[in-house]
Amino acid sequence: MRWSAVVLLSLVAVPAAAQSDPALEHARAILRSTPLIDGHNDLPWAIRRFDKAPFDVDAYDLSQRTRGQTDIARLRKGMVGAQFWSVYIPGEIPDSGYARVQLEQIDIVRRMIAKYPDDLALALSTADIEREFARGRIASLIGMEGGHAIENSLGALRAYYDLGVRYMTLTHNVTLDWADAAHGQRRHGGLTAFGREVVREMNRLGMLIDLSHVSPNVMRHAIETSESPVIFSHSSARAVTDVPRNVPDEILRLLPANGGVVMLTFVPEFISEAVLAAANARRGEVRQLFQGVTEAAERRRIWEEYIRTHPMPRATVADVADHIEHVRRVAGVDHVGIGSDYDGIDRGPTGLEDVSTFPTLFAELIRRGWSDTDLRKLAGENVLRAFRATEQTARRLQQERPPSTATLETLDRN
Repeated sequence: MRWSAVVLLSLVAVPAAAQSDPALEHARAILRSTPLIDGHNDLPWAIRRFDKAPFDVDAYDLSQRTRGQTDIARLRKGMVGAQFWSVYIPGEIPDSGYARVQLEQIDIVRRMIAKYPDDLALALSTADIEREFARGRIASLIGMEGGHAIENSLGALRAYYDLGVRYMTLTHNVTLDWADAAHGQRRHGGLTAFGREVVREMNRLGMLIDLSHVSPNVMRHAIETSESPVIFSHSSARAVTDVPRNVPDEILRLLPANGGVVMLTFVPEFISEAVLAAANARRGEVRQLFQGVTEAAERRRIWEEYIRTHPMPRATVADVADHIEHVRRVAGVDHVGIGSDYDGIDRGPTGLEDVSTFPTLFAELIRRGWSDTDLRKLAGENVLRAFRATEQTARRLQQERPPSTATLETLDRN
């Protein structure tokens, strides 16, 4: 009787325990054989600003669950094969030039990678990505977010490349002396002559040109100038959510000839019109509430009370999938990728809360009828193709011309 009861319980329990989502299992099978390459994660800035121990890679322990959206266990669960770690620095630094802060951010990434040698490995090339994926380690690349860090110096650009930087976002939110930002002043109408020389020197080095954050004219000028594919490390489709940070259709249509890739982001305001509208309303209302309030503690109390009583709508995994499908329709499936912006956002979309959830997005696309071939392109094959083409162009250009000695003053004289 006891044996029969055990068998009966097993027969009842096993199906419940074994219940699984076929689309999710399918997604995981794809990501076991194809490296998922995420174009943008802001963990280095989270480490820098860690309130208990700023800059301290040991204190911000990735072997434990962190307060943020990234740690080793969740990277593994999310099946991340390669990660571009963003070495973001602000466009306004009052106490020094940009170079010191940029070097500190690169140092944080290099120390972080060295601390977890069983899980992370520095990657400088497509060969490194493929080798480390085969070994079971997460290939770790460095992406520099904002051309302000070169301080108008091509020599500084080359030095950053030598330190491991493999893409540079031409601007962040601040317009530079040589390039207009999407959220900055439109002073140049796109790239200046020196800005085009930055693109050419990046081509010669083999550094990917990242066009997230730049104005549409800079996107166009960079694509016209570049002999290598461009990327957008963390952007979405402007036709779906109308924010300046997203990519207009007229730019998407240029990507097939260039070979570039839009790595679709998870930033809620960039992927959901409902979240965007609520965020815009929140900014206006909070600005009014803060009028005349100068004490930091009181401003904090007002803010906390406001967010408690005014919950934001949530973006969803379906919103991200909608943007991916739009880029596929306009530019083609060879030009889509993933650029989450985890640890650069306060809260991920529903279903994509942290780095453990990437397979959920692929499961959503499987339910929408995506083929395995197209899913592999999205996961990483498109970025590998663009990066490999960039490496090939660099080898050719290094035989054809020396490092550029151009300066902003010589090229952009009035």
